[in-house]
Amino acid sequence: MAAKSPPSVPKTKSPGSIANSRDETQGQEVDWFSLASVIFLLLFAPFIVYYFIMACDQYSCSLTAPVMDVATGRAHLSDIWAKTPPVTKKAAQLYALWVTFQVLLYMALPDFCHKFLPGYVGGVQEGAVTPAGIINKYEINGLQAWLITHLLWFANSHVLSWFSPTIIFDNWIPLLWCANILGYAVSTFAMIKGYFFPTSAKDCKFTGNFFYNYMMGIEFNPRIGKWFDFKLFFNGRPGIVAWTLINLSFAAKQRELHGQVTNAMVLVNILQAIYVLDFFWNETWYLKTIDICHDHFGWYLGWGDCVWLPYLYTLQGLYLVYHPVQLSTLHATGILLLGLLGYYIFRMANHQKDLFRRTDGRCLIWGRKPKVIECMYTSADGQKHHSKLLVSGFWGVARHLNYTGDLMGSLAYCLACGGGHLLPYFYIIYMTILLTHRCLRDEHRCANKYGSDWKRYTAAVPHRLLPGIF
Repeated sequence: MAAKSPPSVPKTKSPGSIANSRDETQGQEVDWFSLASVIFLLLFAPFIVYYFIMACDQYSCSLTAPVMDVATGRAHLSDIWAKTPPVTKKAAQLYALWVTFQVLLYMALPDFCHKFLPGYVGGVQEGAVTPAGIINKYEINGLQAWLITHLLWFANSHVLSWFSPTIIFDNWIPLLWCANILGYAVSTFAMIKGYFFPTSAKDCKFTGNFFYNYMMGIEFNPRIGKWFDFKLFFNGRPGIVAWTLINLSFAAKQRELHGQVTNAMVLVNILQAIYVLDFFWNETWYLKTIDICHDHFGWYLGWGDCVWLPYLYTLQGLYLVYHPVQLSTLHATGILLLGLLGYYIFRMANHQKDLFRRTDGRCLIWGRKPKVIECMYTSADGQKHHSKLLVSGFWGVARHLNYTGDLMGSLAYCLACGGGHLLPYFYIIYMTILLTHRCLRDEHRCANKYGSDWKRYTAAVPHRLLPGIF
């Protein structure tokens, strides 16, 4: 994509201009199913997280035992709640220090990794054009933040001994309350900001429904100052940087309790670390993905990145603390190969699409000139644009084969935990629902955008995720 100079954006908006922008988007209706889904998630997503973590803490990760205890009268909800550790001063201090440290790494330390790592793209980069025509600039330094954080972690574990490497596990539930406080605080602040002092009033979306606005967000790219971008920070830090630290803490606790780190725990740590490192290595590419390009910033991203991601994406490591699975060599090798194959498909499919976009199709895909479908669409300002849809390589096998690779990796994490309980398999169930919904949402948007050209594309590539099946 050719670089464009962003249009000048006033730093402040008069109340009248904000109100006018709100009036322009106020007419967007929310259908009953979307509203019901939003209310359901707002009510039950926090409970789901609590239930899973409580089940591990009090019932050795059994999802049915708490229900059976309450149903048969062996325990009351008040008993379960009374056994739940509350927020503590130590957890609050630890979490505040963690978030502050990540903010400092994000804001105060410009990226230097791109200066000596071949192929890595960091430093100041441009994002995609927003609906209002703005091109935001970002300081890409996530890989640097991850490296510094983990170097300090390993230095502490092996040399400094400032704190126990099990500190995250030992404060896991008190930290949950701290993460919830931050998640709700930043989501609420983002909504208030969207109403009264948005970064770009023209990029705000008001539906007229409070719950939908709160969950899905009003502002497209809320910022404080020039560089602190809510969406980029909370999507990548503190949750994803913490992901691998959480797994390392779980591994340390497994060693403390059982005298060894099992090969299943090693597999989970390695496979999930590959995913995390891939995210930060390709953080610039991430600026062009659906989270940044299409989603507004609300509770869905704010609370989700603070609570849902670090607590439910790490269930496999948590489970293995309570159930130290040791896999046979054949089983472990099969899971490793499945995870690596899934990662390869995920990364190469995304690489093919990125290469195709950067070169405007003047490239080779699997050693051949790519096949394309020429299409046209009309933007919001009424102008017509030409585009190309790739039907070669992985994108000729299925329309979202990158998601298929992601699901293969997700399944590998879960299979490492054996078949004793359902809890570690929540991740593959959730990811299947999430990516299938994202796939359908993306296709609905593309069908509206490209019209008959999209029908030609789906005829050329008839399957979404699984060739010959779906």
